[in-house]
Amino acid sequence: MAGRVEHSGGRRWTGWRIAGWSVAALLLLLPLVAMQFTDEVNWDGTDFIVMGGLIGGIGLGMELLVRKSDSLAYRLGAAVALAAAFLIVWINLAVGMIGSEDNLLNLLFGGVLAVGLIGAIVARFEPAGMARAMVAAAVAQGVAGAVGLSTDVRGAVLSMAFAGLWLLAAALFRKAAREQAPAGAGLAG
Repeated sequence: MAGRVEHSGGRRWTGWRIAGWSVAALLLLLPLVAMQFTDEVNWDGTDFIVMGGLIGGIGLGMELLVRKSDSLAYRLGAAVALAAAFLIVWINLAVGMIGSEDNLLNLLFGGVLAVGLIGAIVARFEPAGMARAMVAAAVAQGVAGAVGLSTDVRGAVLSMAFAGLWLLAAALFRKAAREQAPAGAGLAG
């Protein structure tokens, strides 16, 4: 079959999967290369392990969600939601979204991720429920940003802007739910 490479376990590796995991590996190698040319980047083994876990987790999440639906809207919604989650964790580990990475208010963003993940699990990753879970994550993101306004206005506004990513994911999941609904049937919720 053109465009597919057989994997030893019987699963097929498409060009998209190979490209996705290759990009993930390259992202992890970038700091290693940068460390050869500048002292500005100074990662240790723990940094590589944490980032490898984060990138790998996002990749596995995408693998699972892509298998859930053939809908392009669903897959794009999953990509946007996972990108938002990745950026929230990455920013908070690197510099902190509100104040520095040591500011305890940044722990609120773990709650945002929990709201989205728990909502997705409760919804069994079905598109209509995913849309509601992403709206809940957007609300939680906005609240977390609002709490940080008195500490760091710039960071709080940035945080609240992330609610837009969750809302974009929600809109895409809602579109996927409409595509899934039988012709003539209304979409509840």
